[in-house]
Amino acid sequence: MKKDIKIPEVTDVYVAVTNEYNDIYKTHDWNAYIINDKDVALEMVLIMSRGFSETKATSTMRHKLDKLPAKSYAKIELMQEEILALNNEFKVTFFEDNKMFDKTYVFRKNTINTKALQAIPLMEARGVLVR
Repeated sequence: MKKDIKIPEVTDVYVAVTNEYNDIYKTHDWNAYIINDKDVALEMVLIMSRGFSETKATSTMRHKLDKLPAKSYAKIELMQEEILALNNEFKVTFFEDNKMFDKTYVFRKNTINTKALQAIPLMEARGVLVR
């Protein structure tokens, strides 16, 4: 039954957290993005995010995108500085060519920091990327 359900492997879809300057508040903010590096659009993108450790947990946040065009990205959420000390998990589910895809992206605690910044695909920004 359950073993008969085949969920294909996710490729070319990433989650990145960038450190960006906010002109309005004059601060550096951490923002999470979903990146579609595929040549096709993703449909009905559902994202659940949460932070957790052995003793703490944040609320679960839910996000939906009707469509994420090919070779594009979209902001998921602003991440407060305090939750970077937790494991941050993003469960992403989407449809591509009427097939469902599902993947969990995890940023381990304290891995989101200014020393870990790298170039992010499709974005003219630097951040931390999970493939």
